[in-house]
Formats: sequence, structure tokens, C-alpha cells
Amino acid sequence: MVSDLQECYQQLGFTEPPFQITPDTDFFFPGPHHLQALDHLRFGVASGGLTLLTGEVGTGKTLLCRYFLRNPPKGIRLAYLLNPDQSYVELLTSIYEDLTGHMPVDRTIGSLQRMLHKLLLQLADKGERVAVVVDEAHRLSGKVLEGLRLLSNLDTEKEKLMCLLFVGQPELEQTLSSRALRPLSQRISNRFRLTPFNCRETTRYIQHRLRIAGRHSRCQFPKRVMVLIHYMSGGVPRRINQLCERGLLAAYSQKKTNVSVRMMWRARREIVGLA
Repeated sequence: MVSDLQECYQQLGFTEPPFQITPDTDFFFPGPHHLQALDHLRFGVASGGLTLLTGEVGTGKTLLCRYFLRNPPKGIRLAYLLNPDQSYVELLTSIYEDLTGHMPVDRTIGSLQRMLHKLLLQLADKGERVAVVVDEAHRLSGKVLEGLRLLSNLDTEKEKLMCLLFVGQPELEQTLSSRALRPLSQRISNRFRLTPFNCRETTRYIQHRLRIAGRHSRCQFPKRVMVLIHYMSGGVPRRINQLCERGLLAAYSQKKTNVSVRMMWRARREIVGLA
């Protein structure tokens, strides 16, 4: 099946599939809103405070995180937590392993906190600070969130040694608004919410991915088709990718070079049927 798909895209003139839903940083689209989100992450790291980035499912949060990790600010060592369904001890262990490359022997809370504090001080002596990026942060329990707040207290009198970047769905904002987590919410100095693309951005996004995957491909999405895709997807990148992929496969099966409006309506029915 995979080889059949590869052959399909090759015949369409693409070196790789242009609309996979995996977060491939080579396809990062520098749209205005995503660039603003990146600026907020960088500002959060520079200020040393707590940063909150939220967005609905499929708006590109994980891709944004990975692009940020691939292009970190100078003098910053990053830890990336992709699986928040962990206990506080497991989370501390993951941070330590990410920063050092090896697993701590003593995994009690007190020992892990002491080792992390010592590590932060050692890195600070070398001119490095630490930023912990927590993806899917809306899945964190209140207990772990409070533990992370306490962890962010591992500073000196003069400077911040570590900052936290929470990335998740809008439910995270509701969780943080609870009375129990008010101390954490009050420390968040930088907030940003990703929103879907407008019609113009959707068009540019589609053209961007087509250009990266195959500069010499003759397969095209006419303007009216891209406007329709925006309407169908609501400007959500993941939905755009799903629709465009189905459209390309329809064009291939009909030996066409242009994706038509009819193909897109059929693609939408197929996707809804799979949902």
C-alpha cells in the first residue's frame, strides 16, 4: 500500500507526499499567525516566565513546537514533554533525561528536584538556561500542574534558571482558571491562541506545501477549488491536508492534472464517512 502511494505521488510529480498530517518541520508554513505564536514562545523563553499557547485540534500546535525545538534560541537548552500522562516523578525523570541524555538512578521526588536544581545551576554557569516545552498540556492533572509551578521556583536571587511553555487545547485555559490553580495561572505572563487560517492563508498554505513537495509537478488546485477547501475545512490545517490528499488521489485515479470542485465534494464525503 505504501509503495503504491509513493508511486502515485511520483507520477503526479512529487518527491514526497505534500499533505501528510504528520508534523514534518520541513513543511512548516510561515503564516502570520504561526510566526506570531513563535515570537510568543521566544519571548517567553527570553523573559523566563510561564507561557501558554493554546489552539483547537489540528491547528498546528505540535508542528509549531517541533519547529521551535529545531530552531531554539541561543543559549537555551530545551526539554520536550510529548506525553503528559505521567506522574510528577515520571515527569521530573523525563525532564532530567531530556536535558542530560541519561536516566537518573535515584527517582524519588526530593532527589530529582535536588539533581535538577544542581543541573540548572551548572548550566547557568556555562551561560545556558533551560526551557521545558509541555505539549498536550491540557491532559496534565492539577497535581502535576502544581508540581510544575513549584519546579519553576528553582531559581537564584538574580536570574531565572528555567521557564515553562505550556501548549495544549483550549480546555487548558479552563483548567487553569480553577481556584486551586490560581497561583499557577497568575504566573503566566505570556498567552497566545492559535486560530484557523483565513481564506487567503489557506490558499498560500496549499501552494506552499505543493511547492515544497514537487516544484515541477503539474498537478494544481485552481483558485475556486482552494476557496472551496477553505470553506470545507474551516481553515484548520489538518482538515486542509486531509481534503487535499483525497483530492490529489482523485486526480491521479482520473488521470487529471487539476483537482476539480466535483473531486473535492467527493473527497469531503469520503472523509466524513471515515470519521
